[in-house]
Amino acid sequence: MQCLEMTTKRKIIGRLVPCRCFRGEEEIISVLDYSHCSLQHVPKEVFNFERTLEELYLDANQIEELPKQLFNCQALRKLSIPDNDLSSLPTTIASLVNLKELDISKNGVQEFPENIKCCKCLTIIEASVNPISKLPDGFTQLLNLTQLYLNDAFLEFLPANFGRLVKLRILELRENHLKTLPKSMHKLAQLERLDLGNNEFNELPEVLDQIQNLRELWMDNNALQVLPGES
Repeated sequence: MQCLEMTTKRKIIGRLVPCRCFRGEEEIISVLDYSHCSLQHVPKEVFNFERTLEELYLDANQIEELPKQLFNCQALRKLSIPDNDLSSLPTTIASLVNLKELDISKNGVQEFPENIKCCKCLTIIEASVNPISKLPDGFTQLLNLTQLYLNDAFLEFLPANFGRLVKLRILELRENHLKTLPKSMHKLAQLERLDLGNNEFNELPEVLDQIQNLRELWMDNNALQVLPGES
């Protein structure tokens, strides 16, 4: 267990002993880091702290699925599990009602479950480098989302009501198969950065003219026939 780092109210850093009983002052574990540990499963020790755990890092392992018990950690605010072997996100993720940051990049996840909409506190989603071909309608109910990264996926279109995500500031959709954008995106008044590079646009989407606070737009490596400013 040498890979494990843990943060406590007493700032103790050391090895986690399974089923250890603490006496006297209660041990409060809020952060666990199992990154780069060659794990194939989420360690069972994690579940000893399901009431207090706020951040869990499982980066760069070989984990293929997330156990149901993980979703009893309802205090969890950040779940980081990039560069693993996940093929799906279980519907039980809906239990993580306090989750603010989710990183599932570099896995084999094909879709978000419809009930991802229950994770209403989500502000940041990093899901790049996954074979995701579409977003469920429930995704557009994540009204607190400020940053969405879905680069290098298989997206061909966005939900028609994508513009409901009015708090978005950063949207990266590089290396997909997008040809159009939904008209509802004119509602994204806080959007500052939009990356649409390496897609299949033939022309600059008209809705972009209506996103008034957009400061940074990437459209490189598309098939644009008319450049901005040309008649």
